[in-house]
Amino acid sequence: MEQVDQIIEKLKINVLSIEDVPDSFSSTVYKIQQINKQIVYLKIPYSKIKLEREYEAIEILSDALPVPKLLGYWEGNDEIRGALLLSEMKGKPVSEKVDAVLAYDIGVHHAKMHNVAPQGNKSYKGISNVYEQWSTFTETHFYGFAEDVKDVIPEDLFKQSIDLFEKQRKCLPNPDGPSFIHMDFRPANIIIQENRVSGIIDFESARFGSTEMDFTKINRDIFMKSPGTLEAYQKGYQSIRPLIDLEVILPFYRFTDAFNSLGWCKRRGIKMHQQFFDENYVILKSILMNKCIS
Repeated sequence: MEQVDQIIEKLKINVLSIEDVPDSFSSTVYKIQQINKQIVYLKIPYSKIKLEREYEAIEILSDALPVPKLLGYWEGNDEIRGALLLSEMKGKPVSEKVDAVLAYDIGVHHAKMHNVAPQGNKSYKGISNVYEQWSTFTETHFYGFAEDVKDVIPEDLFKQSIDLFEKQRKCLPNPDGPSFIHMDFRPANIIIQENRVSGIIDFESARFGSTEMDFTKINRDIFMKSPGTLEAYQKGYQSIRPLIDLEVILPFYRFTDAFNSLGWCKRRGIKMHQQFFDENYVILKSILMNKCIS
């Protein structure tokens, strides 16, 4: 808590109470009630680049989407990576079964995010533009996790995964963008109130790139668990902008998400994330088995 106390002093936060926020995997986050009863969130990213991405993303999206307001920013020092003080978003993260009405609104807000394009005359320290190198980016992203995955799954499954990746990535459509992509667009980062989207949070992995990678986690956590949501989401999204062919891209990104998630668990500690590891291992084996049968 010594570092937290130092950050609180730097940002001049008048703390009445403080508590940890769960389900935050790339930052340490605290919910703080100030003496004036206002709720704010103190976010301490795990790396300097994540701090810069979050800071810049809020600036980029503030006119297009309901995102937290930046109340304070400290760039850190040699010992502490830095921190952001963010306003509270009214509502709660998506946690229950999603219906068609909410899925439609999620589609609307996701499309508004994807409508945000890089400004040609502005450069960023944290938010990189990988659109022109999209094929290289997806390859590097996959093979970066492959270095971890090869240690935690049988050799034959690993080889099958590599072969499937090389085969399927050649069938992907042309990239759709350049667009602002969240890269972790999942229920925990979608805030809702009265069954409508009231906020989008957590931009530590954001880029400018192709939209195709950004549907991966809502497919896993919403479309595949709640029948009818994919159709409703598509209608909401298409009310704002054209939608890339999800029938073509979702199978590929479902596979790479399961594979990459195993690598993520290896990096973060499999014992700490055993359930998530097991779920994705089952998904990966099922995909590979069906491909072998077909």
